[in-house]
Amino acid sequence: MTYPSTLVEVISEVVVGKPEAVELTVICLLAEGHLLIEDVPGTGKTTLARALAASLNARWKRIQFTPDLLPADITGTTILDQRAQKFVFHPGPIFANVVIADEINRASPKTQSALLEVMGERTVTVDGATHPVEPPFLVIATQNPIDMEGTYALPEAQLDRFLMRISLGHLDPEDELAVIKGHSAGRTVDHLRPVVDIRTIQQMIAMTAQVNVAPVLGRYAVALAGATRANRHVRHGASTRATLALVQAARARAALYGRNYATADDVQALALPVLSHRLVLAPQAELEGVRQGDVVREALRVTPVPDTAGSRP
Repeated sequence: MTYPSTLVEVISEVVVGKPEAVELTVICLLAEGHLLIEDVPGTGKTTLARALAASLNARWKRIQFTPDLLPADITGTTILDQRAQKFVFHPGPIFANVVIADEINRASPKTQSALLEVMGERTVTVDGATHPVEPPFLVIATQNPIDMEGTYALPEAQLDRFLMRISLGHLDPEDELAVIKGHSAGRTVDHLRPVVDIRTIQQMIAMTAQVNVAPVLGRYAVALAGATRANRHVRHGASTRATLALVQAARARAALYGRNYATADDVQALALPVLSHRLVLAPQAELEGVRQGDVVREALRVTPVPDTAGSRP
């Protein structure tokens, strides 16, 4: 069976200089979560999303979000079949294993809400009929910073559907030069070949679900979430769903590193991308220059780290 590390290696062929972002993307796949990539244009957001999709022998679709995009353009619609004299459902691009929602915050809030049900429940309801999407199902959304022209901030309910939010940032000069050389040599997303099929992905996900999480580690995740709620700069802290997401992501990171048990290091490494985007800051926090990531870092600092060495299976 192909191991998760193989996916990391293949994606890294075209996503240069961002090993942590590549690992987090594969962790999202193993944890059956969704990924939000937020950064300025031109930093490789769509390249990362397409590289994962190209590495999988699975159905993938790309949806370019624009202000005139309608919910039916995503979910699909029912059309009258003249011959059969009945309405037939025509599925939209959301019915794929990997869906790239490019520049998601350029669409209106009404269109964004079309993703709420399918991201949370893996089903799509159109005209009263519910249609399941086939597993595995992963949404990778990209967005530009909300202070850019022509963008809409994602509501809290939509943000909470994403397992992680990451940023890529600009490359170091050496890595940027490597990208230029790679393009000249033909090492682009279009030249990647699938290395994992659906059956193997499902096996990886099943193995991830079996990773042991010691009770003391679960209490650590709960304590971190509680620390965000107690922070004076936070109006709404990490929810129970956020705690569950953190534990599941820790399982996936352990599986990526070939372990059948999670550790405190896994939780600490994932706390920032899993928790920060779920926090709603108090009004005075912005005035004081406090960001969501600062709250998570403070929670990591004040929460005692448990010793999980003696609780391995």
